[in-house]
Amino acid sequence: MSDLKQLVQQLPKTELHIHIEGSLEPSMMLDLAARNNVSLPYADIDAVSNAYNFNCLQDFLDLYYKGMSVLLTQQDFHDLTWAYLLRCKQQNVVHCEIFFDPQGHTERGIDFATFMHGICSALDKARAELGISSKLIMCFLRHLDEENAIATLNAAKPYLDRIEGVGLDSSELGHPPALFGEVFRQAAKLGLKRVAHAGEEGPPGYIYEALDVLEVDRIDHGNRALEDPELVKRLVATQMPLTVCPQSNLRLAVIDDMSEHPIRKMLALGLNACVNSDDPAYFGAYISGNFHALIDALDLNRKEILQLVINGFESSFMEESSKNAYLEQINALH
Repeated sequence: MSDLKQLVQQLPKTELHIHIEGSLEPSMMLDLAARNNVSLPYADIDAVSNAYNFNCLQDFLDLYYKGMSVLLTQQDFHDLTWAYLLRCKQQNVVHCEIFFDPQGHTERGIDFATFMHGICSALDKARAELGISSKLIMCFLRHLDEENAIATLNAAKPYLDRIEGVGLDSSELGHPPALFGEVFRQAAKLGLKRVAHAGEEGPPGYIYEALDVLEVDRIDHGNRALEDPELVKRLVATQMPLTVCPQSNLRLAVIDDMSEHPIRKMLALGLNACVNSDDPAYFGAYISGNFHALIDALDLNRKEILQLVINGFESSFMEESSKNAYLEQINALH
């Protein structure tokens, strides 16, 4: 392993853009299907793995929602989350901010309490046994209407002590952020942080809407901001976080080759970008794998790696005392 890849392993890291349903590995999908007597259109693990070969967002999402069908019980959600957290421990991720998609479960008849208790029990166990802190971000599916999102926010009210913020995900094109202004205003009144996927497939205008209509604290992805110099200036001036997902960008054809990834340019421009895995089981790389891919393709240097990790901590919703302790540890390595 190269010195820079060893540095990545050594550094404490955050993960701010991870869909817990997107950490469903093929083997777990089959195991849960068997446990819950769910029929899948795959004969074996090779067939599932072959299905993971997609090249656009919609094909991925079709598979993603099919995979969700095996998640039925509190134990299923616990096991899914715990498996991800064990990988965090292996890769020295000390803090994660996990997205989850309630509408993907409630529309299947799963009770809100089922996935909340399952996910939270794993998060609590990880804090106690692994020393990993976490926050939960509840995402609204943008291919469903705002009325559905508002109903989801209302259903979440008994669990707001465990939910840090709300997000916006799923199919971006044709579903601009401005369609969800009211539910984000209601979330803000409840004291919830706000984030939104914007500027991955959608145009720079979607990023403006996320900033001006949803009043987000972070932009998830944000790649296409680079097409608009005025937007770049604004993002630099405000140090708006961009939670960038390199391997996701490659697998969903946002870029044609990792050598084209814009993250080095983002850093050079002064943008507040950090590295994340998005849906790691489907895209083939958890957070260390994303760093490794950038090191191999872009020849990232030590200073850039440290900056990306620092940006992750500074952009997180961690308690300030913990955040500052990790930043001191990282700054000592400069």
